[in-house]
Formats: sequence, structure tokens, C-alpha cells
Amino acid sequence: MSMSFDRYMKDMIQPMRDELTSLGIQELRTPEDVELHLSDAKGTTLVVVNSVCGCAAGQCRPGVATALSNDLVPDNLFTVFAGQDKEATAKAREYFAPYPPSSPSIAVLKDGELVHFIERHQIEDRSAEEIAADLSEAFDRVCR
Repeated sequence: MSMSFDRYMKDMIQPMRDELTSLGIQELRTPEDVELHLSDAKGTTLVVVNSVCGCAAGQCRPGVATALSNDLVPDNLFTVFAGQDKEATAKAREYFAPYPPSSPSIAVLKDGELVHFIERHQIEDRSAEEIAADLSEAFDRVCR
């Protein structure tokens, strides 16, 4: 039973992963991946904490996609998947202090420092367009 449930979950979640990776966002699946890519990240970095959580995640991914059509975008694009790649997500969240764990969520870092963070509660009651506008404003401010 566990094997078929794991396969079912993978099949159900893969399109949610693909929605971000198809945009050129690199998945960080292990704590080592996170450390390798975030510890010395130069320039600007976007980290999307992906999630299966209904409405919020359903607006988050399209919001990110729209924001990435902005004239200015981060140099580095990464994602971790909360609830799926738990250790990688926990490691990524170390870079988001002082914010508590939140999924989905979106972080923008500049030279490794958190400069903009959108928590779940700022995603769940907003449209993809509103999320994209928030992110685009952050990109315009920090991606220079």
C-alpha cells in the first residue's frame, strides 16, 4: 500500500513541481543543494517554497510565473517543496529569519540577505496578479 500511495503522491505533485521548473526555476531537493546554492549566492535570488496547499499554492505559482516576465528579475531562481523535500525546506527556511515557517511563501535575497518575504497569509487571500505585482515591485527595487 505504501508503494502505491507514494507513487500516487508523486504523480499528483509532479505537475506542481513542473509549474515552477518549466519557468527555469531550479529545484533544491536536499539540504546540501540548499547550502550549495544559497550559502554564497551572489546577486539576487528568488526562493519559492512550493506547496500542495490548495488556494494559496494555486495562486502562488501563477503569481511567480507572471512576475518572472518583469523587466528586472533575480539572477538566481530556486524552489523547495514543503511537505515533500522536508529537509531541504527546513534548510532554506534558515535563510528567511525572522519569519516563521510558511508555505507557500516567496523569498527574495540579495547577496544572501533576505530583502523581501511574502508569507502564506499574504498569498492566500490575493490573486495571482496581486502576488505578481508585489514580487515585481520587489524585483524592481532589488534587482539592479
